[in-house]
Amino acid sequence: MADTTVHLSMSLDGFVAGPDQSREHPLGRRGHEMHDWHMGDPRETAADATAAEWLGRQAGAVVMGRNICGPIRGEWDEPWDGWWGSEPPYHAPVFVLTHHAHEPIEMEGGTTFHFVTEGFDEAYRRAAEVADDRGVHISGAPRRPVRPWRP
Repeated sequence: MADTTVHLSMSLDGFVAGPDQSREHPLGRRGHEMHDWHMGDPRETAADATAAEWLGRQAGAVVMGRNICGPIRGEWDEPWDGWWGSEPPYHAPVFVLTHHAHEPIEMEGGTTFHFVTEGFDEAYRRAAEVADDRGVHISGAPRRPVRPWRP
């Protein structure tokens, strides 16, 4: 199995983004605040810096849900370049879970988005296959309310 990390910031009360996600507010209104600890919060602690460095290392491949990579919902009925413009921060193949098929989209900086309709297991299999020793990042957010984990 490829070295795998899961990226998900969540508030203590179970939120992973702010309300009213839009093109102007990709993480929802004030949603960026819960991600500051790994996205450059000037108040960071040594522990935050260590975690951010480890989580921010270059991955060999990424798996993510469709809502993370852009604002289009449903059928692909408009041009798409994600939230990041022409050069996304991944610089590796990205496997996007979606119900709507789309041809791969090659971006600048070595990122190619591959749209996977066969589910998570297939997306992860494909990511692990190309990741080599750099590992796989799983980046995501739940679509439903989060329930506390219980062993």
